[in-house]
Amino acid sequence: MVSVVIMAAGAGTRMKSDRPKVLHTVSGRPMIDYAVMAAQAISEDVQVVLYHEADRIEAHLMDTFKNLTCLRQDHARFPGTGGAIMAAKPRHDRVVVLNGDMPLIDSDFVRKLSEVKSAASLSTFCHPEPQGYGRVITDGDRVEAIVEQKDASADQLLIQTVNAGVYSFDRRFLESALPRLNNHNAQKEYYITDLIALATEAGEAVTAVMGDALTLMGVNSKAELAQAETHHQARLKELWMKAGVIMRLPETSWIDSRTVFEEECEIEPGVVIKGHSRIVRSTIKAHSVVESAELIDSQIGPMARIRPESALKDSQIGNFVEIKKSTLTGVKAGHLSYLGDATIDEGTNVGAGTITCNYDGKAKHRTTIGKGVFIGSDTQIVAPVTIPDRVLIAAGSTVTKDPKSGDLVLSRTPQKSIAGFFDRFFGSKS
Repeated sequence: MVSVVIMAAGAGTRMKSDRPKVLHTVSGRPMIDYAVMAAQAISEDVQVVLYHEADRIEAHLMDTFKNLTCLRQDHARFPGTGGAIMAAKPRHDRVVVLNGDMPLIDSDFVRKLSEVKSAASLSTFCHPEPQGYGRVITDGDRVEAIVEQKDASADQLLIQTVNAGVYSFDRRFLESALPRLNNHNAQKEYYITDLIALATEAGEAVTAVMGDALTLMGVNSKAELAQAETHHQARLKELWMKAGVIMRLPETSWIDSRTVFEEECEIEPGVVIKGHSRIVRSTIKAHSVVESAELIDSQIGPMARIRPESALKDSQIGNFVEIKKSTLTGVKAGHLSYLGDATIDEGTNVGAGTITCNYDGKAKHRTTIGKGVFIGSDTQIVAPVTIPDRVLIAAGSTVTKDPKSGDLVLSRTPQKSIAGFFDRFFGSKS
């Protein structure tokens, strides 16, 4: 059995943001979520140590995950990463320590780290430009120490084997070593890396677990955040394509990690899919946006927008059509329309320029449209209104009252023609 401790106490000042660093998102989810998911895949004892913006981060975690413990670092007395691990209360004999700013971490690597039997182990990778990383000092295969960059000598700064900041410890060693940590360094902080030195001084075996730079990438700036998202998107799309999704020029689209595809779907270039969307046997054409919506056996776009709480089944939505908080079943809406807060049934055709006028300045109102309704172009439907089955609405109409099934709804200003006016206005030579 293994316990996992996730360190998320830092201020993240290099992000230059009022938002806590670990709540910045990668592929739609806060970074810390990925560490928690990787941890929960191998352990039922997952603890997150917080300090900066602790209430805000804890609120998110408690709302998102079950079986998670949040603890507070005593930052005033014990600052630094060593102080963070002092706050943990692991229940099992093996303790894995992760960071909350590693969105590319996966459960396979965490499991690999947890299976090491030595008193202490740390993750390493080789980096040609190791700026910002602690350097791993070795004697042959033996790990002697880790030196933080700010405390490293000129020779130590040339070392390319770096500490990724992920560890595992025997709990008994951890409990005996933590009280011996000190803050005798430039920053007056307690470093978790000093546990490695304590282990080697005691003659304990220290194991370096080599990983790759992407899996172990930490995010400390918005530039690194963008890099992490680029890699995460590529990984996510590859998984969905292996599952049967067709993606045309996948590098041009963006897909939320919470989105689910079922059976064969097709995604054209420039598509954005956000939130908890569910796409089933559907095609999303170029440059369309889907936000927390459900598409089943439907086709949308190009350049359509399906907003949250919308559900489309057996429907065709064309270019420049916006759907918001609406349920469409067997509907065609080909061009330039806004359908908000509406329920529209099968066989209904929505003409170009149709608008459901759902907002009266104070409240939103619903429109209900039945089966087989034909809506002419440039129609305004002023909610709340119910249009029953088999109604024909003439182009250019404004509908404010409920018609009856079988009606023709016609609301227009009568057309007037004035003979000879063109020549009188422009002159006969025009």
